[in-house]
Amino acid sequence: MNATQKRIVMWSVVGVLLVAALAIAFAPQPVTVDLITLSRQPMAVTVDEEGETRIHDVFVLSAPVAGRVQRIDARVGDVVEAGTTVLASIEPGDPVLLDPRSEAQAQAGVQAAESARALAEAEVSQAQAELEFAKAEHDRAHELIADGTISQRDFDSIERSYKTRQAALATARAGLQIRNFELDRARAQLLSPVETQSLHGQCVCLPITAPVNGRVLQVPNSSERVVAAGEPLLEIGDPTDLEIVVDFLSADAVKVESGQQVIIERWGGDIPLEGRVRRVEPFGYTKVSALGIEEQRVNVVIDLSSDPADWQRLGHGYQVDVRIVLWDQADVLAVPLTALFRDQEQWSVFVANDGRAEIRQLELGRRNGLVAQVTAGLAAGEQIIAHPSDQVLDGVRIRSRG
Repeated sequence: MNATQKRIVMWSVVGVLLVAALAIAFAPQPVTVDLITLSRQPMAVTVDEEGETRIHDVFVLSAPVAGRVQRIDARVGDVVEAGTTVLASIEPGDPVLLDPRSEAQAQAGVQAAESARALAEAEVSQAQAELEFAKAEHDRAHELIADGTISQRDFDSIERSYKTRQAALATARAGLQIRNFELDRARAQLLSPVETQSLHGQCVCLPITAPVNGRVLQVPNSSERVVAAGEPLLEIGDPTDLEIVVDFLSADAVKVESGQQVIIERWGGDIPLEGRVRRVEPFGYTKVSALGIEEQRVNVVIDLSSDPADWQRLGHGYQVDVRIVLWDQADVLAVPLTALFRDQEQWSVFVANDGRAEIRQLELGRRNGLVAQVTAGLAAGEQIIAHPSDQVLDGVRIRSRG
């Protein structure tokens, strides 16, 4: 073999190796995918939302009368006993300050009452003098009637006059007492708040006792202050009588019924709690979401059915996550929602078949936030692609990432 032939053979070999390398480099590579082997498993359809615990019956103690409430010593969490524990005391309030016109009128009223009392004292003196004269006449008439000097008719007239003067004196004295009381009342109109400061704590106070057994939940203001009738003072309730209220979207609330099972999670404990739907309120309301969207919300009330020892640390106003079970089944063939896509208006998945991806159209039943029930199109034991990318096509070669 001459030199020319050797060069031809050498370059031929190089060319063949180059073509082979290019063919290998540009040949389609298998797409790496995540495969899931289907199996039958339990499945549940739920509606999820954040809820809040609350005591079933919260009692707001308010001031029954206007006055000055003394400092409230009760603290949040204190145990109270019905009809025994005194939570607050109310004493009469101070009089209001008089404006110049009202003060002048009150002073004039005092002066008028003093004049009326002076008149009543004069009337008493007059009645006393007339009674003394009538008594002297009565005594003389007794002596004269015994001697037969005056007639019985004259004696009876003198005795009647004496008794009339006695009644007149009693009337005058009663009038004087009335004028004294009127004077006291007129002087009370001039009583200022400065004069009543020293009386605080000395009068009889109205006690406010706990209506039920429980604990103090809230004391908005514990300071001594003036309160109006009906003003709230504090709240009490029984922390062992808890319920959960959840505001669902109205579209979700119409799916909820009384008696449905509830799973309570993320409440702070190690295990989920159980509950039952007691009531779906028939009245909806508008609530603005965090994104500024107006939503129609409906309150759903849930009773805790777990052992109270499991949730004894829960209290009024605690946040919990609630899942109401609308439907559940123990043996369901389900696929992840991430594996589904639409193909010719039909839900489909990619099935692994001899190292290639194969489109399989499905019939789906119920679904939740994670999986969907498969009623036709797949069987247990088949492998599907969990997260098909745009590189996965029907018939493309695939290989498992694992």
